[in-house]
Amino acid sequence: MTRHNDPVKRVQVDGQYHVWTKKVGHGPVTLLLLHGGPGCTHEYFECFEQWLSPDKYTFYYYDQLGSFYSDQPDDPSLWTVERFREEVEQVRQALGLEQFYLFGNSWGGMLALEYALKYQTHLKGLIVSNMTASIASYVAYINELREQLPEEDVARMKQHETSGELDHPEYQELLMTLYNRHICRVVPWPEPVQRMFSHLATPVYNTMQGPNEFVVSGNFKDWNRWEDLHRITVPTLLSVGRHDSMNPADIQEMGRRMQNATVSICENGSHLSMWDDANTYFGALEQFIHEVEQQGVARP
Repeated sequence: MTRHNDPVKRVQVDGQYHVWTKKVGHGPVTLLLLHGGPGCTHEYFECFEQWLSPDKYTFYYYDQLGSFYSDQPDDPSLWTVERFREEVEQVRQALGLEQFYLFGNSWGGMLALEYALKYQTHLKGLIVSNMTASIASYVAYINELREQLPEEDVARMKQHETSGELDHPEYQELLMTLYNRHICRVVPWPEPVQRMFSHLATPVYNTMQGPNEFVVSGNFKDWNRWEDLHRITVPTLLSVGRHDSMNPADIQEMGRRMQNATVSICENGSHLSMWDDANTYFGALEQFIHEVEQQGVARP
């Protein structure tokens, strides 16, 4: 039984499943956080508690369906972009959120864009963190990054991919070299990041993404919203790391195409800039929210 003042709330979605949420803080500015993956958890967002004052902010952790803290139905048909978008709307309704900030990192950023394209009237602001506007753009750039490895290492990775030996120790070692450069540059990875990856829901990840960050064969591989970005009119912060697995030039182009967007580049950051360039990352986040709060932007 859930206590009335319990910050943890299990929200029913799709009429039969439950997802895990947790309220943190009691301030007037409200954020809902969408984690990456797909299939990761809220755990790598724990650094938000160090940077966002509980007197100024209220934010909600939320583990999407299939993730570690939520129900994990064995039904691959559930793992689609459209269903997750509708899940976010169900969570918003259950938590009673209105005129709030929707924050999404990586896959969560994709999901936040999808939500805004359909439901932006509920939003006060949108924060898209470390995510470009199409999977094709992402794949092109991560392959550029891989080509910066020694030629023989690139050849060995491609050989393992061709033969399907993605669990081979040599392949995994080369993969971690790239991850330490472009996913999180704090080595060893912070404990919450390690804990999140240990809880990765591989059925969700493999269905939507594919076997890893460099092999995208899942059902969202054709996702592309470049031509729809102009439809998002709420104030938007686009954040990217200079060393990200997303192309900073893509994020700047997104800013040009959106009507009310600000771009922040974390010069020391990668895909998890909230960890490896936290001062810049949270500084830009707080500045963006402060400006939106001050100007009281009219509804779209």
